[in-house]
Amino acid sequence: MRLRSLESRIVILFLVLILAVQLAAFLSIRSAIDVNGRAAVRNELAVSEKVFSRLVDQYAQNLTQGARLLANEYGFKTAISTNDRETIESALANHGDRIEASHTVLFNLDHKVSASTTSLQADVEASLKRMVLKAEQSGTTTGIAIFGTQPYQIVVVPVRAPVTIGWVAMAFPIDKRLAKDMRDLSSMQVSIFTTRGGAWMPDESTLSPDESAALGARLQELNAQPGFMPQLQVGGNDYSARLIELAQSGDARVIAVMQRSISEAVAPYRRLQLILLILTAVGVIIAIGGSIFIAKRITGPLKKLGETARRLGAGDYQGDIDVTRDDEIGELSKTFASMRDDIANREIEVRRLAYWDTLTDLPNRAQFAYLLQGAIEQADGGGSCFVLMMDLDRFKNVNDIMGHAFGDALLRQVAQRLQQQVAAPARIARLGGDEFAILLPGATLEDATGLAARLLKTLEQPIALEDQNVDLGAGIGIAGYPEHARDVQSLLSRVEVAMYAAKNGGSGAVVYDPDIDKASQQSLSLLSELRHAAEQNEFRLFVQPKVDLASGVVSGMEALVRWVHPERGMVFPDNFIPFAEKTGFIRVITQWVMEKAAATASELARQGLRMRVSVNLSTRDLMDQELPQKFAAVLARHQLTPAAFCLEITESAIMDDPVRAQHTLESLHAMGVALSIDDFGTGYSSLAYLKRLPVQELKIDKSFVLKMERDAGDAKIVRSTIDLGHNLGLKVVAEGIESQAAWDMLAAMGCDQGQGYFMSKPMPAEDFAGWLARWTPPLKQSAAAREVA
Repeated sequence: MRLRSLESRIVILFLVLILAVQLAAFLSIRSAIDVNGRAAVRNELAVSEKVFSRLVDQYAQNLTQGARLLANEYGFKTAISTNDRETIESALANHGDRIEASHTVLFNLDHKVSASTTSLQADVEASLKRMVLKAEQSGTTTGIAIFGTQPYQIVVVPVRAPVTIGWVAMAFPIDKRLAKDMRDLSSMQVSIFTTRGGAWMPDESTLSPDESAALGARLQELNAQPGFMPQLQVGGNDYSARLIELAQSGDARVIAVMQRSISEAVAPYRRLQLILLILTAVGVIIAIGGSIFIAKRITGPLKKLGETARRLGAGDYQGDIDVTRDDEIGELSKTFASMRDDIANREIEVRRLAYWDTLTDLPNRAQFAYLLQGAIEQADGGGSCFVLMMDLDRFKNVNDIMGHAFGDALLRQVAQRLQQQVAAPARIARLGGDEFAILLPGATLEDATGLAARLLKTLEQPIALEDQNVDLGAGIGIAGYPEHARDVQSLLSRVEVAMYAAKNGGSGAVVYDPDIDKASQQSLSLLSELRHAAEQNEFRLFVQPKVDLASGVVSGMEALVRWVHPERGMVFPDNFIPFAEKTGFIRVITQWVMEKAAATASELARQGLRMRVSVNLSTRDLMDQELPQKFAAVLARHQLTPAAFCLEITESAIMDDPVRAQHTLESLHAMGVALSIDDFGTGYSSLAYLKRLPVQELKIDKSFVLKMERDAGDAKIVRSTIDLGHNLGLKVVAEGIESQAAWDMLAAMGCDQGQGYFMSKPMPAEDFAGWLARWTPPLKQSAAAREVA
């Protein structure tokens, strides 16, 4: 088996992967065993500490019960009452021996020793006296004390007859029984040490004397303190230990040490680790055998497929390929077998894509040129043929507004309508975008114009698509061979010229003429809807108040248009004003707004409310040289002076044609009407040019006002714009005020007027008088505004 062969590499790869996985598993399990073993030891020690505490308490309860038997004996209490010392000492000795007490002492009510079974040293007597004092507070007490170097468990109970006449104190040495009982209950090694001056002296232990001494020496070396010790090495063995302080007297302490061997805790897991090693070795051997088998199963068929591929490369497409296998190799074989058919099918598809439109399944421009060439050759020698080229009206706008998917579906609908009107031998093609062409072999000009008329008529019907009725229309150009051109490219070029002439002139169909104008103007079905809206009075006038920020007095209002569509409901300006500006219909809308605004101002004046009305002018309006005359006629019809109006112009509208815009503005200014620059700060106008304009007002765009409370940059822009306007002698109006804080900040900056949702949203014009009657100005300045000031 060569090492560079695929077979050998598969075997080696399998072997390396198996070893890597097993090694990672072994190391992970080893680490987990150690971690889990130590955690288990820690938990065992925590539980054992609780068990040990309960065991000590149980010892204390048993000893207390034994002491109470003596304190409750009638003879003993009688002896105390009669001060029968001999009887007292006998009772103390007998009972103390019975319950194995080292010291049995009777204290009187003055806390002095009345009788004792042993001669008490001063420190022992003092310790017992402290316990008696403690018992006076709780009635009975237990505890651990140190007498010399020996720990004792102390029990103090009262002698009552029926009042307390004395105290019996008993001391029991803590011996090996406590450690042994703890060992039996928890399987822990337990040692009890007394420490004094840093020295650890073993008292009792379940360990051997040598081990107990070594443990004490190690704890002394580590200066161990009560608590958990995760690692304690004694005699070459690792332990975890928990140290429990039982008593303290001066610098002496009694400490119980519970320890658990870590190696013993993890011993069961080590056996599992050995089993895992054995299984790993067996698995590696099996993996080697299995990988060799799998490698041969893979490389054998691949070698055969390699030979077949070489034959296919040499052009032999008749070689046998085994496709009977159901695995990946069989799938690969089937792929080889179908490759020849795929190549042939792909060549057919490439030709189709080159000559057919995939969207409509019509011939494309290349195929149409080929068909046209054939028709010209057939007509050569006295015959003729004609071409109709059609471009849909307003399709680009439909595509932009409704999306490309909608536009594609619309083109398919158009293609179907055209096919319904055209019969063989005529051919329809989609040249690209929204352009279609129709070839009429052997036709006359009369045939061509007749077909064009039928096509225009069928496209007059709105196309219903996705709950939308789309009114398209088209411009159709007509040109023929040999009358207008004698070759394919010239004929296509001239029919295109005729098509653009038809679109620009709005005449539907145009036969090619060298003198026709190519200019075109597109429009969408929305244009007819806008005309219908104007005729059917679907527009509504809304107004938004303009308020003096210093006084809170409403000084004017801005006139806004809304379109109440019979099917779409309320249509906001952003959805139709841009299109109206593009098509020029904005002039009709502006004229309507002027009329309604003038009528509203006149009605308010009759109610004693004289308000200046602001009306927006578009780029198209500024380019209208007759705008001043139209405006004057509106004022005359409603008996208003020019001072009743303020005409607002955006920066971008001015800069589209500065010369004509300035001429129109100067004419309006001469009439006495106030002029305002709207949305200031969003355009790219020149300040040098703006200062020459005859304007009296500057409106800060709401995009800066809306965020100035949170954005220091916007606040600086607003302040500088206000200062700029005042330095130019202009009144400054802020749009987009939506809070008291914004009002206060603008007022502090010296802004003259403002409008926004804080004062009022746009409202129907007929509601303005009622709103004004309810208006209360919020004049209180906020702290934020004073800081700005």
